[in-house]
Amino acid sequence: MTAQVRNGVERPRYVVFDQLDERVLRFRPGGKWGSSGPGVLPASIADMDYPVAEPVIASLRRYIELGDFGYPDWSGGSPLRAAFAYRMRQRHGWWADPEFVREFTDTTNAMRLVLEMCTDPGDGVAIHTPVFGPIGQLIQLLGRRLIPLPLNDTEQGWVFDADDCARRIAESGARALLLVNPHNPTGRAFTRGELRTLAEAADRHDLVVISDEVHADLTYAPHRHLPFASLDPELEARTVTMYGASKAFSLAGLRCSVAHIGIRSLRERLAALPPGPSVNVLGMRASLAAWTEGESWLATVLDYLDGNRRLVARVVADELPEVRHHMPDATYLSWLDCRGLGVEDPAALFREHGRVELSPGHLYNPGGDGFVRLNFATATPVLRKILDRMVDSARAATKRVG
Repeated sequence: MTAQVRNGVERPRYVVFDQLDERVLRFRPGGKWGSSGPGVLPASIADMDYPVAEPVIASLRRYIELGDFGYPDWSGGSPLRAAFAYRMRQRHGWWADPEFVREFTDTTNAMRLVLEMCTDPGDGVAIHTPVFGPIGQLIQLLGRRLIPLPLNDTEQGWVFDADDCARRIAESGARALLLVNPHNPTGRAFTRGELRTLAEAADRHDLVVISDEVHADLTYAPHRHLPFASLDPELEARTVTMYGASKAFSLAGLRCSVAHIGIRSLRERLAALPPGPSVNVLGMRASLAAWTEGESWLATVLDYLDGNRRLVARVVADELPEVRHHMPDATYLSWLDCRGLGVEDPAALFREHGRVELSPGHLYNPGGDGFVRLNFATATPVLRKILDRMVDSARAATKRVG
């Protein structure tokens, strides 16, 4: 470990993060690096490039050495239920009942089940836009109506108009609110006041609330993550809280998440279902180790990511004046408004000219055209190379337009 100085404060950093150069990362078989073309630097798929926390690896090794991969003995639920409740109490002051927690393979799977059980085809589902593509697609595939609650670009960052949201919910006859907090792709961590306005609308219109909080552990000080269900017991009773270790600990491939089911009728309907496939035992072990032994690793990663998000903000401000950007409160994602470049598809520009793979904004419509999403969860030297290529691409584009 070495030290870096930021704002006059010396902070530790793992040398191994900076040593993750492009040649090392290209040996990885995962989707992020495995699917990128020759010479292309990937910054689209939401995975981190850092080594997995050693307590997680150690826990998996111990379990694998036992050689027992049969049906798990989880009578009454897996150990994740109590671990989730303890984590919510310690990190957020929320006393979440472990009896209300259920395991799922991922948050999208849990969302689908809740939407199918709590809404009917044709019902409106209100959600902040721009919206993470797979969630928007899920709403439409289930035959529900997507009710956009726009986030607006202001000098203070991405914010929503509470009165406008309340009006849209009332006029649309929405039956559910799907809250993504922290928000993907803008990186907003909504404040208590903002969440209160949504809670009032949910209560007034008797909405089921699905709160996707999978990025909660990736919130930067002084911002705080507030679980929506923690605001008051009445709100908890209408809310399903989605959570997992997949984003903060890079465990998406192990297919394990949890949901706190505050809605009594939904818990009863789930209990009445015949036994189905359980989550992967390795995913459960990895998530448990992450939540109970991974805090030191997570603190180091957050510090490193904080440096990277500040680097993105500095380069955009100094070298990409045509691009508009608000430094995210949470996540490892930057949402870049590239409409000032004067090109129809900025993601194509950065890929074809700069050999950088970014997520194209149209995947987050409504509200995404002309934007790109940048994943900065990589080694800082690699990120610098990505940003340098983007700067060169932008200069080429503005010369053509001029």
